[in-house]
Amino acid sequence: MKIAVPTRNKEVDAHFGHCEHFTVFTVGDENRIEHEEVVASPQGCGCKSDIAGILSRMGVSVMLAGNMGNGAVQVLLMNGIEVYRGCSGEVRRLADDFLKGSVKDTGESCHHHEHHEEGHTCNHKHHGE
Repeated sequence: MKIAVPTRNKEVDAHFGHCEHFTVFTVGDENRIEHEEVVASPQGCGCKSDIAGILSRMGVSVMLAGNMGNGAVQVLLMNGIEVYRGCSGEVRRLADDFLKGSVKDTGESCHHHEHHEEGHTCNHKHHGE
């Protein structure tokens, strides 16, 4: 399994379509992260770029994101990528929490603009809480 996270300065970027890059985690046996790589963010808005296709061809099946418009959600879903919205914080910690089953989709899409996002607090608990 591979997990992608829109990233800026090692944190979840609340603006999916304008992130610095995507961090892609490869998950191996026992739900442990085996590899981490950076994928350049394409120019333009997330739902109008080919990022969903690029990530899908890489084997990504999960997107952990801050927030995104319905267009981006639909494009990711059509490419076989499950979307979890409402996430924030350090990307590695978020991916680890997801693998422990403590990340849930908030179900909220951006209503501010058709293609842009506003940040929300991720619906997950951090280690030791």
